[in-house]
Amino acid sequence: MWVVFWALLLFFIIITSFFATLTTSASPALHADELHALGEITTTLGIKRLNLSDGDPCFLKTLKLGGGVSNVVNMPVNNIVCDCSFNNNMTCHITEIFLKSTSLPGKLPPELAKLRYLQKIDLCRNYLSGSIPMEWASMPHLTFISLCANNLSGPLPPGLQNFKNLTFLGVEANQFSGHIPDEFGNLTSLTGLELASNQFTGSLPSSLARLVNLEIFRISDNNFSGIIPEYIGNWSRLQRLDLQASGLKGPIPDAVARLENLTNLIISDMTGINSFPNISSQVIQNLILRNVSMSGPIPSYIWSKPVLRSLDLSFNKLTGEVLGINLVPKLTYLTGNMLSGEIKSGVYLNSKSNIDLSYNNFSWPSSCQERSNINTYRSSYLKNILNGLLPCAGPVTCKRYKRSLHINCGGETVTVTNSIGKITYQADNSDQVKAATNQHFKNWGISNTGDFMDDNIDDDTYIISTSLTLPGDSPDLYKTARRSALSLVYYAFCLENGEYNLKLHFMEIQFSDQELYSRLGRRIFDVYVQGKLFLRDFNIRQEANGTLKSIVKELKAVNVTDHKLEIWLYWAGKGTTLIPKRGNYGPLISAISLCHTIIFLALGFYAHRKFRQDKKKRERDLRARGLQTVCFTWRQLQAATNDFDEANKLGEGGFGSVFKGELPDGTIIAVKQLSSKSCQGNREFVNEIGMISGLNHPNLVKLYGCCVEKDQLLLVYEYMENNSLALVLSGKSSMKLDWKARQKICVGIARGLEFLHEGSMITMVHRDIKTPNVLLDADLNAKISDFGLARLHEEEHTHISTKVAGTMGYMAPEYVLWGQLTEKADVYSFGVVAMEIVSGKSNTKHKGTADHISLLDWALSLHQKGNILEVVDPVLEGHFNRKEAVRMINVALVCTNSSPALRPTMSEAVKMLEGVIELTQVSSDPGIYGDDWSLLKLRDIDDTHGSSSTSVHALEEIAITLGIKRVNLSYKDPCGSRSLMVIKQVDWNPEVNNTIACDCSFNNNMTCHITELTLVNLTLVGKVPPELAKLRHLRSTNITKVSYEFFSLTCSDLSANYLTGTIPPEWVSMPYLTFMLAPSLCLTLMLHLHDLRITLNILAAGSAGIVCLGIYQLGCKTSRI
Repeated sequence: MWVVFWALLLFFIIITSFFATLTTSASPALHADELHALGEITTTLGIKRLNLSDGDPCFLKTLKLGGGVSNVVNMPVNNIVCDCSFNNNMTCHITEIFLKSTSLPGKLPPELAKLRYLQKIDLCRNYLSGSIPMEWASMPHLTFISLCANNLSGPLPPGLQNFKNLTFLGVEANQFSGHIPDEFGNLTSLTGLELASNQFTGSLPSSLARLVNLEIFRISDNNFSGIIPEYIGNWSRLQRLDLQASGLKGPIPDAVARLENLTNLIISDMTGINSFPNISSQVIQNLILRNVSMSGPIPSYIWSKPVLRSLDLSFNKLTGEVLGINLVPKLTYLTGNMLSGEIKSGVYLNSKSNIDLSYNNFSWPSSCQERSNINTYRSSYLKNILNGLLPCAGPVTCKRYKRSLHINCGGETVTVTNSIGKITYQADNSDQVKAATNQHFKNWGISNTGDFMDDNIDDDTYIISTSLTLPGDSPDLYKTARRSALSLVYYAFCLENGEYNLKLHFMEIQFSDQELYSRLGRRIFDVYVQGKLFLRDFNIRQEANGTLKSIVKELKAVNVTDHKLEIWLYWAGKGTTLIPKRGNYGPLISAISLCHTIIFLALGFYAHRKFRQDKKKRERDLRARGLQTVCFTWRQLQAATNDFDEANKLGEGGFGSVFKGELPDGTIIAVKQLSSKSCQGNREFVNEIGMISGLNHPNLVKLYGCCVEKDQLLLVYEYMENNSLALVLSGKSSMKLDWKARQKICVGIARGLEFLHEGSMITMVHRDIKTPNVLLDADLNAKISDFGLARLHEEEHTHISTKVAGTMGYMAPEYVLWGQLTEKADVYSFGVVAMEIVSGKSNTKHKGTADHISLLDWALSLHQKGNILEVVDPVLEGHFNRKEAVRMINVALVCTNSSPALRPTMSEAVKMLEGVIELTQVSSDPGIYGDDWSLLKLRDIDDTHGSSSTSVHALEEIAITLGIKRVNLSYKDPCGSRSLMVIKQVDWNPEVNNTIACDCSFNNNMTCHITELTLVNLTLVGKVPPELAKLRHLRSTNITKVSYEFFSLTCSDLSANYLTGTIPPEWVSMPYLTFMLAPSLCLTLMLHLHDLRITLNILAAGSAGIVCLGIYQLGCKTSRI
């Protein structure tokens, strides 16, 4: 019996343990409804794909974002917090979502309401737009909402009052507007309310008096109205009050001043505060009462605050002496008041404090000396002498007066070449300029005031720089900038009195477009010149229409009467302060240029005199173009290249040989020889070169100058150390390009083309973008070469491998078939180059198959199969950014769409490459040329004789003028078919006899020109086409029923049609014409014309008769007109 009992008991224990093990081994999981809701939420946020295959989000404590998050330099950690105590610890519900600094481009998801247990939402620093969804009002558990630094707009919804448990609401740095809802007074659990940097209006509602638990209240940089409410004094727990440029007015209520827990009282740029408030708090750390119209003395109690770190009383009307100045806080700013009294030597003993005493009326002992932590600029009661400007600098005298000043703010010495000549900008790179510093040089100086709040950095940086490639003519001038947290003054002394022209150079380099949310940063400040407001609420990015774009503000006739000039940049509390992170705001400047107007007059006189001098034609013409191009002599270039030694030959380009050379100063150059026979004359050549030399961009090869001498046309370029992109990709170079370098090169090419198409004053189509024409400097920066040279050469002298100025395999189809040349042809070529960069393969040397003849065909095929990454160069061995690679390939495909209308502009292509514009899909449709169009067609055309592109285009124009409504030139080459395919002609006569004869001996038997044209019995109703003159080799044209193209035209017959009008004067440019129909016209240039007929047409009376004067060999035959 006992044996059975114990056996049953043992069995029961084993079974129980087994099921207990099964129960405990199962992991809790996120509720299925919330898992589905996550997918909807991420879609609305702009995340294309949520990767849930790696595990449950509650277990991973993060979201795996599989795609769609663009422009994030360093993907931050994003967190999911779950509560898994439900259903016997088997079910989880999301309680917190943190997706910060991720540049999400979507909208606030109403689907968040489906997360029923959600308590905290943090979507700060993204690029979300729209308004706060009404659905959020159904989430009663929410305690924390942070939406700062987004692009949200609209009013705050009253429904937010439902968040009874909400302790923090942050919407700082958005575009919200309207009044604060009265219902916000119901959010009595709030401890933090941050509304700064929006567009709120109206007065603060009285219902906010109920927010007695508030500890943080930020409403700076808004458009509120009314006075500071008395009820703020009832927020006894308040620690931080920010009212900078809020729109409110004073006074400061006594109850507010008596708040005992205040650690930060920050009020600025406000009227109505007449006297100094009686601050009771003994825990006050930062007290800012700046530009609030306070008058009277500074109370002595302020120096006894035990933990006061920063005191800013700048730009008020404070008077009297500063008692206890030796006890000042670490950061003390008293600039811009009327303070007086003698400064004792003890102030110099407090080396730990930064003290700004500028713009006051102090008396200084003769023994005082300048220090980097004490700003004494214009702090003396002596106002009208130089020693009053710099009271502690010792004796300051002007040995001579200057007429110009150029400063590279925050940077090294830089020499810039402009239309006047070379200008050297002095260095301004001292790191000794601190929170309260006056530093001066020979005839200029800097006065800086302020530290950056909330950045948790004791030693702020006042010089910023960028390593990004900058556009424009003088990029080195903008790579650095000096900034200030409050007030930045550049002053010049020892200037000659008179009127000056002032240029202030700006570029926003701190708010980068690399992160979408960084674009939302608003730097707003004021600029004063000689004490007068010059720029109010100046926003660099807005004025320049983007970041990394320069803007120059010019002020003419600035009057200097006391040998001094002052430029003051002031932050009035406006703009964002937390983008890209806390502590980024305040004025910023890149360079300053000051020049006496008498210098401009002298330069103008000098330029005029030089122009009038009897110099050689090439020098005169170059100077007339603004001295942008250096004129080299033949001897200089001969010596530089060692008499054009073959050992210095870099290669054979399409426009001639290229040699390496070295100038006497050590500058390495590249000298390109051009054929003098290709140009129309020295003046035209100089004009073109002058235009090209004016195109300055970091991604264009710089043209230094030229030589027109001894029947030689030479161009002098900057030398590119790493030769061409084609050489590197071919493997013939020892250099290997990693993915980062390829990405950089591709974007560089795109930016260079963007400049040629859209950024320069003279827009230009390159016509021959290919990897041999992309050169690489020592830092692997891509620079486009040979831009503008196609304009200098006749068609048969260009570096073409087909009929037009370009290279087969890179040319757009519309350019090959019809000679239609627009910027979109360059876009197509760029797409080919981009694909070659990704793949490491050449489109022209690609070994195709029956399915795909070209690299592009192969890539499109892989794209359709979903295997697009197979395109990537295997040399990289998988070490590349997959997202960037897919993006670059997609950009290449969209750029090479056969339809020009479907290709992007180059500026759009740049944004696509940088992720600013995201390609949602790439069409596999070949475009407007039909489903059978591919590069196989281009190969077929290339394998046969092809008509000159000029001739093909002229045929279309001629047909239109003659009254032919449509000619199909895409079906077959006219020289191959020996006829025109005329489609749907009105009044079509079936007895068609139209023929074309061509001479295909040009360009190594690759290019054809029309020599004879016959169009008979077509019942044409148009006019005599002047475009016939564009057929430069035409010898015979018969339009008796039709005919055309003439440079070598020898016979023309336009008989038996209904042509009207007069004989076009353009026909005089056809010297090879031997047979033609034309009346009453001086044809002295048609030296070979021997037969002219105009029968059975209806020409104007002015065409009657034949003038044979000067037409040798003409057998004049006239018929009825």
